[in-house]
Amino acid sequence: MPIVKVIEPTRNLHTHKLNVERSKRRVAAYARVSTDSDDQENSFDAQKSFYERYIKENPLWDFVGIYADEGISGTSTKGRKEFQRMIDDAKAGKIDLIVAKSMSRFARNTLDTLTYIRELKAKGVECYFQKENIYTFDSKGELLITIMSSLAQEESRSISENVKWGIRKSFANGKVYLPHRGFLGYKYDENKNIIIDKDTEWIVRLIYKEFLSGSTFRQICQMLEEKGLKTPMGKTKWRDTTVRGILRNEKYCGSAILQKTFVEDFLTHNTKVNNGEVPKYYVKDSHPPIIPKEEWDMAQIELQRREKLRYSYSSKNCFSSKLICADCGRLYGSKVWHSTDKYRKVIWQCNYKFDKKSKAQCQTPTLNEEEIKAMFVDAYNKMIMSKDEILNNLESVLNQVVSVESVEEKIKKVHEDIEDVVNEVEVLIHSSNETDEIKQKELELKYDKLIKKLKDLEHQKEEAMDKRNRINTFISTLKDKTDVINEFDEELFNIMVDKAVVHRDKSIEFIFNSGYKVKVEARK
Repeated sequence: MPIVKVIEPTRNLHTHKLNVERSKRRVAAYARVSTDSDDQENSFDAQKSFYERYIKENPLWDFVGIYADEGISGTSTKGRKEFQRMIDDAKAGKIDLIVAKSMSRFARNTLDTLTYIRELKAKGVECYFQKENIYTFDSKGELLITIMSSLAQEESRSISENVKWGIRKSFANGKVYLPHRGFLGYKYDENKNIIIDKDTEWIVRLIYKEFLSGSTFRQICQMLEEKGLKTPMGKTKWRDTTVRGILRNEKYCGSAILQKTFVEDFLTHNTKVNNGEVPKYYVKDSHPPIIPKEEWDMAQIELQRREKLRYSYSSKNCFSSKLICADCGRLYGSKVWHSTDKYRKVIWQCNYKFDKKSKAQCQTPTLNEEEIKAMFVDAYNKMIMSKDEILNNLESVLNQVVSVESVEEKIKKVHEDIEDVVNEVEVLIHSSNETDEIKQKELELKYDKLIKKLKDLEHQKEEAMDKRNRINTFISTLKDKTDVINEFDEELFNIMVDKAVVHRDKSIEFIFNSGYKVKVEARK
């Protein structure tokens, strides 16, 4: 009968390194408290004391410390500083065994759980989860971990969806929330109602007034800094983006668009701008306005106008960026004649009138600033004299031509067509082992055409909504005006005029924000 002698292993099964005799295993514990209750601090201390006693009572274990994170979401390991420190220490050879209450306390999704367990296993570090009674070096360990981690991930998804449902339900009910910090002009009263903050609302009004008077974002920032006014976040340095954000925010006219952003992934908590992936909720008259709706609409129109001009916009003069050459379509620029004497005069001419590189130089005239001002007065008064007729025509255009609803119906139909194509593709894939390549290419081509059509329709919808807003704003402004003017009003020009086109015969065609046009001759 053969004699068998057992040769004991000399290397670690998992790390393949030589075994070093150790009488006790170095054991650490990981604890996490995710509750937001008032008793969180006590629960946190209780876990720490429990694990210290639990490890020290085991004669085969050597206590090396507690790693604990407070109040951190369990759906991702990112941001858990103590957890990351524990992993680093384990990889550095300072820990042999990590004890955690459960896998849900260690990591709440399959990817994180298995990734860290395998990384630790490669370094010869084992994990023990008390609730599941799983040792990761056990032969059944990884199978059980995969199954139970999947359950934990599904539970996390369920919690995340429940939270989303609660938030969206409050949105659908018109419940508006404002940040406790960083929202200029508003605050909460003792009953958690949104009210106007009398100490800061005037700053918001000032920003809108300066913007509609022609000031750039940079000029507004400089003005606010010179006055010693602080930003919504309490800083002394104002930025263009802060001013732009205040001008764009619909909450200042008493309305609110809810769910502008959404959490894309319940695991990573990545936030994404809502471009139609989830519902938005528009709540009208949800709180008291600081800026009248008509003024807010004017600001949006001016923002869009400046965005189209981009780097061409100038605030040096109200005619900058609005006076257009009829010959080449480019901007007029100003020049000063006799700047140092009593005959000083500001004149305007096409910026490319004497451009040697141009094939054909523009024939539009040079105008002095006083002529342009007088011509606007004539154009405005001409419009006021026909006010009732203009309003009737504009309201007719608004109801018949600018139809957002008809475009929305077309968009709905395209969405249905896209869904039909997707269903056809799925049927084609599952109908046989060999997919019909010709049919597949036909469907792909059809799908691409529908997507392009959808983008075109969405662009049409945006343009229609923009035109509707312009006409509505113009109508409300014109209704308030009853008298002719005797002298140039710069604020009125900024608010009502989109552009003024200069023709060769020295006439100017003023195009108002509604699209209404008035052409006037130069005064004799």
